[in-house]
Amino acid sequence: MFMILEEVYEVIKQRIREKPEGSYVARLTIDDKKTAINKICEKVGEEATELILAAKDDKKDEIIYEAADLIFHTMVLLAYKNIEFEELLKEFERRKK
Repeated sequence: MFMILEEVYEVIKQRIREKPEGSYVARLTIDDKKTAINKICEKVGEEATELILAAKDDKKDEIIYEAADLIFHTMVLLAYKNIEFEELLKEFERRKK
């Protein structure tokens, strides 16, 4: 089940590298580093806010949708910062103890 996250992460990394035309991830990351990181961070903040609002309104379907958006944009941020998905998993493993 968690493999889908790894698969999506690999697609994100590929789109950051190759910047294919029409790619949302490419549009977020195509600018200079300062502009790109600002755009990515704004999306993470926006999605976090939307998740909070959905949770406060107790709207299960919106919570799921916004949580997926937040995780996706967080993955874009991690990939843009050259942090491997495995590093995130290791951090979760460390916290489990």
